[in-house]
Amino acid sequence: MLVLIATYRRFRFTTLCYTLIAIHISILCVGGHYTYARVPLFDWLRPIFDWQRNHFDRLGHFAQGFVPAIIARELYVRLQIFNRRKWMPFLILCTCLAISAVYELIEWWTALLNGDAATAFLGTQGDIWDTQEDMFFALIGAICSLLFLSRLHDQQIRAVASQGIT
Repeated sequence: MLVLIATYRRFRFTTLCYTLIAIHISILCVGGHYTYARVPLFDWLRPIFDWQRNHFDRLGHFAQGFVPAIIARELYVRLQIFNRRKWMPFLILCTCLAISAVYELIEWWTALLNGDAATAFLGTQGDIWDTQEDMFFALIGAICSLLFLSRLHDQQIRAVASQGIT
């Protein structure tokens, strides 16, 4: 948040980007308040789908791909990082997977350092494939973001450019 405030005058993101960042911060705050394994949001779905775990963690990892995809896309487009835009979706997905991998490494290091105390933070809920599923949901989130928001994002980027905002 402080980085966004500090850089606002030099680089102003689109409204879409700021909105997604705010939603992602909200998801992180809810997960941090309850711990991801105990968020009551999806409890009503557990008996319907016979879920053994709380899936708020999956929503968080979906957002971990969805939101950074738009942030990376905006930076890459507005800063003209690539000469060939056809590579951009692939590189955005790679960026999002890298962010997800770093987060999973932080979770692993936390588990190594704190042992059993890390269980609440990690939210694996006994799932041996949790790390892979988390990264998969981040990838799906990034793909959905690019598929469903790229056109709207391009419109907002053009509007920002026409206003002379950097």
